[in-house]
Amino acid sequence: MLRGIGGTGIGALLAGCGVPAAYVEPGARAGRDLSARDRVLHFANWPLYIDTDDDNTSKRPTLDAFTRKTGISVRYTEEINDNDEFFGKISPALMNHQETGRDLIVISDWMAARFVRLGWVQEMDRAKQPNVAKYLDPLLRSPAFDEGRLHSVPWQSGITGIAYNRKKLGREIRSTQDLWAPDLRGKVTLLSGLDESFALLMQGNGVDVTRWTADDFHRLCDQIDKLVRTKHIRRFTGNDYIKDLSTGDVLACQAYSGDVIQLQADNPDIEFVVPEEGAELWAESLMIPNLAQHKTSAEALVDFYYQPETAAELAAWVNYVCPVPAARDVLADSGDEELAELAEDPLIFPDGDMRKRLAIARDITSEERTDFAKRWNSIVGL
Repeated sequence: MLRGIGGTGIGALLAGCGVPAAYVEPGARAGRDLSARDRVLHFANWPLYIDTDDDNTSKRPTLDAFTRKTGISVRYTEEINDNDEFFGKISPALMNHQETGRDLIVISDWMAARFVRLGWVQEMDRAKQPNVAKYLDPLLRSPAFDEGRLHSVPWQSGITGIAYNRKKLGREIRSTQDLWAPDLRGKVTLLSGLDESFALLMQGNGVDVTRWTADDFHRLCDQIDKLVRTKHIRRFTGNDYIKDLSTGDVLACQAYSGDVIQLQADNPDIEFVVPEEGAELWAESLMIPNLAQHKTSAEALVDFYYQPETAAELAAWVNYVCPVPAARDVLADSGDEELAELAEDPLIFPDGDMRKRLAIARDITSEERTDFAKRWNSIVGL
C-alpha cells in the first residue's frame, strides 16, 4: 500500500497521522559499523551538486582527495531529484527498521525535519568531527528542527529571495512588498512548494519566521489568494522560473541565490535581492540514515568537507552559500582572480549587513502540515 501511495502520499500519511509504528527509538537506530574493515561508503546526493574534473566529469576531485587521504572509496550516486520522491524511495526500509543501502544522504532541511521527528537518522559523533565543530557557520548551527545540529550538517546553504531584471523593470526592488506594485501585474511568479515559498512571503509581512503562527500562515494565504484572483501573480513555478526570467516573460520572482549566480553569468541585468524585511536562509543537509553500515566513515567524509580548503573548492564549483565562512579567506588568498572574485560575492559569502537579514524559518509541524498543505495547494492549483 505504501509503495503505491508514492512519496508525497507517504509524507502526508506519516506527517498527518503520526503512524506511531514508523517512529524508531534512539536505541534501535545504530547498525553494525563495518567502517574499520570495509573501506567504502555509499553517498547519495542531488545532481550537479559536487565539483567535477574539467576534462572528465565522472571524476570528482574532492572525493578523490578524500580517498587518497583516508583509503576510503566513495560510491557516489546522483539519485535525489526531489525530496518527496526520495522519501518514498527509502521510507519503506526505514519504517520497517531495515538498512537503506546508503551511509550518507543530502536532503532539504524541511524534509530533514521529518526524518528527525521520525527517528530515522543517527546522531553524529562531533568528537570525530573537529572541523564541523570549529568551522560551521554560526547562523546554521541550531535550526529549530535539530537543536544543536546533532543529526544533520549542512552540505550547502542558500537564500530564498527575489530575482528581477533591473533593466527591463526600470527600477530597483528592495522589499517583498515591491512585488505587488501595479507595474508588475502579471509579471511575477512565486515558488509552488509550500516549504520553499512561505517563509520569504511571511517575512515580507513583517513576521518573525523563527516563530510564526497559524494566524500568520492564514493571513498570508488570504493575501496570495487575492493576488492570484486579480491575476497579479502570473503563475507558480519550480526551478523553471529561470527560463521565465531569462526570456523576459517575468520581470520579478521568488528565486534561489545559487540559480541567480548562474543566470548573472549570461545576463548581468538579473539581480538578486535580500529584501529589507529579510529572507530565508536554508540548507540541504548531510544525514546518516539508521542502520548505516559505515557510520564512522560517513562522519569522516562530513568532517573532510568542513576543512576550509575543501569547502572552498566545493563552493567555487557549486556557487551556493558556503556553510564554512573560513573558506572565504582560502579563495581570497588563492592568487586566482576568478576565485578571489567569488570570495567577494555576497551570495556565496554573505556580508555582515546581509547576514542580519537572514533567518532560518521554523518548520511546519506534522500536526499543521495536512491542513496547511491543503490550503496552500488549493491556491497554487496543485
